[in-house]
Amino acid sequence: MKTVFNIFFWGLAMISLASCKQDLGWRQPVGESTDKPQPLSDVRVKNLNGKVEISYTLPRDPNVLYVAAKYTMTNGQPAEVKSAYYSNTLTVVGFADTRDYNVALYTVSRGGIKSDPVSVTVTPLEAPIWQVLESINVVNAFGGYNLTAVNPTKSDISILVLRQNEFKEWAIDNNKSIYTNIDSVLSKVRALDTTEHVFPIVVRDRWGNTTDTVFKKVKPMFEAEFPKSLFRALVLPGDAPQVTNGARLEYAWDNKLGWPNTSFTLQTTGGSGPHTISFDIGVTAKLSRIWIRPFPEGTRYYFLSTMKRFEIWGSANPSLTGAFDNTWTLLGSYEVVKPSGTAYGTDSPLDQETAAAGFNWDIDLNAPKVRYIRIRCLENFAGGTAQSINELSVFGDNR
Repeated sequence: MKTVFNIFFWGLAMISLASCKQDLGWRQPVGESTDKPQPLSDVRVKNLNGKVEISYTLPRDPNVLYVAAKYTMTNGQPAEVKSAYYSNTLTVVGFADTRDYNVALYTVSRGGIKSDPVSVTVTPLEAPIWQVLESINVVNAFGGYNLTAVNPTKSDISILVLRQNEFKEWAIDNNKSIYTNIDSVLSKVRALDTTEHVFPIVVRDRWGNTTDTVFKKVKPMFEAEFPKSLFRALVLPGDAPQVTNGARLEYAWDNKLGWPNTSFTLQTTGGSGPHTISFDIGVTAKLSRIWIRPFPEGTRYYFLSTMKRFEIWGSANPSLTGAFDNTWTLLGSYEVVKPSGTAYGTDSPLDQETAAAGFNWDIDLNAPKVRYIRIRCLENFAGGTAQSINELSVFGDNR
């Protein structure tokens, strides 16, 4: 019986082995072929700003693994770009001028063997660094300057502001320089004295290509904080009433934080429209900015009646009707953005730190001198229009 069992067992094993051997068959090892792959054909060039897109037709060769492009960038460094077999385009980058460049294209086999090269001449369009440099505008501001620039291709660029170090050598001032890839650049530099400054500026890309240097003159405008002892509430028709449990409008400038030293308007009696507060700063002046610290409900700043979208208006001699007529000038429209972008009711440590430091809201530099201010809340973080301000300060020049 034992002999019969063994014969049966070994018979099954041999059948299984034969079956497996049949299924496996013969497989060519990957990368064994030493044949040179066929080159690309029908190569087409699309010149772009600072780069070139190359499209092509791949050979019908299953041994091709990828396509490679070799060339020299404007900075003199050799470069290689690879594209998988499943794509029919690649982009060569790192150009800073509009000269002709030679690009050699290869197909590469699984064994690492290159085809004969196909050479093409490319002529990139104006590089992004030059577009950015030409668009740079520097405007005098209170206590500093505002620098704007346009980066239409959203390239990774650095706008480098230079300064002289202790050895009288030009070095990058990281506190003033900008590193970005957004299309509309705005940098506000403050804490400068009111003497004339000259700032050398260059633009650099990620490959080290650098523009010529431009020199921008800056003469910051004088800025001072106005004394809060001169501030007075001004209640005009249509202004929202304050809450009745202790908060007052004057608490917005009493230099005290927390409850009840906070200005609150009441949603129920103030209505569903925008809530407005009005006050007199005691001097007629050209305003530079208004600093506002929101009131925290516990540790949540971006919550309930904290203003999300609002306007600031000003007047030197307002009508007393409460209407936003021609005696009032819109000084700016603003929006509070939570840094973390988390859901309503949850503040990250960065959110809390940012709000606790308060927000500086710049006033339009072209706005006239004013004495009276109105803050109009269009939307708070709860979706209503009531507003709260823990503390505010007003800055500008009343000389």
